[in-house]
Amino acid sequence: MDRFWKNLPIFAVALHKANIDYNDNKYYNYCMEKAFRRHLDLSALLKQKSHFLLGPRSVGKTTLIEQQLPRIKRYDLLDGDTFEKLIRRPKIIEEELSSDDNLIVIDEIQKIPKLLDTVQRLIQKNKISVLMTGSSARKLKRGGANLLGGRSWEAHLFPLIHAEIPDFDLVRYLNHGGIPYIYLSENHERELSAYMNLYLKEEIIAEAQLRKVDQFIRFLDVIGLQNGEELHYQGIANDTGTPAVTIQTYIELLRDTLIGYEVKAFTKTKTRKAIARSKFYLFDIGVVNKLAKRGEIRLGSELFGKAFEHFIMNELRAWLGYRGMDEELRYWRSTGFEVDAVISDQMAIEIKATANVSDRHLKGLKALREEGMVKEYLVVSNDATERTVDGIRIMPYEKFLRMLWAK
Repeated sequence: MDRFWKNLPIFAVALHKANIDYNDNKYYNYCMEKAFRRHLDLSALLKQKSHFLLGPRSVGKTTLIEQQLPRIKRYDLLDGDTFEKLIRRPKIIEEELSSDDNLIVIDEIQKIPKLLDTVQRLIQKNKISVLMTGSSARKLKRGGANLLGGRSWEAHLFPLIHAEIPDFDLVRYLNHGGIPYIYLSENHERELSAYMNLYLKEEIIAEAQLRKVDQFIRFLDVIGLQNGEELHYQGIANDTGTPAVTIQTYIELLRDTLIGYEVKAFTKTKTRKAIARSKFYLFDIGVVNKLAKRGEIRLGSELFGKAFEHFIMNELRAWLGYRGMDEELRYWRSTGFEVDAVISDQMAIEIKATANVSDRHLKGLKALREEGMVKEYLVVSNDATERTVDGIRIMPYEKFLRMLWAK
């Protein structure tokens, strides 16, 4: 990590060591620009069409916009004055347009869903491109985001990926997670607690207008412990004392607020009957650590293995998202066999934290290969060197990720 900070300007290092509050700080944005080169190119997206840019709070949407679109007119709905002005008179956006404006940004548009009507007019009549950010798809759906009817596309910003972090430190990432300011923090546990309390609990509870808050908090604790496991609604209901139908509502809430995502089952196999239940992952490893009360994750521990699998699954999800691919990330399980990730008919991937992959780690891939459904079979691990065993490639995770992002 010392080498990482040496690559930043001297004042950025000083800010970090002084534990200065980074939020809404121009120096923080400058540090982020120098520290992390985000994969998403907003200019390239907006040359094609207007876009919704969706992502959980604090993954870096605003910072990315300030870095890549610094001179674009922007309306930040988290700013109280801007919010009050636009909720009373949305048409102000049109009235403030100048002849030089061919693109505007509206931050956190789900705060005022009726602005979508204004956006539709800007795109259709004024020929203006609009970038709309949001940390929840829930209000947009209810507010009629479909009214834009193909006039805008959707992109996602994810937590930091391996390729965006200089001198990537795996153990640090598995403990801190990929939210930029938390990854950098030397007091990540406190930062994660604040994030959980201010956003995951208070804001999501308020947005969903949940009545039984204690019930939802218990659910969050359980879903943290079951991250990456198959969704058994009745089992979670029993653990939380909550009806299964309510658990389904909570899962949908986490999906809509971009806090979690489903990995559906790959069920195309014919010889072996596949399990059809989905798995559920939260968007960030650090958040899972806090919910599950994991403590420090050490190299080689059982928790290291679980966090490592989550890390690779998040990388695969981000890769599919940033590449704009239609293929879904899935997993496969049949009686006695499992493969962690299956991407269409292209790749089947087993994720192992071990530094010494052996034949027993290949059972699931070999069973799936017998079905003849997928082209390439890989094990991603902490092995030091790449090798091939019985036609299955065993790859160090860093080499795999370099290969993945080069595709």
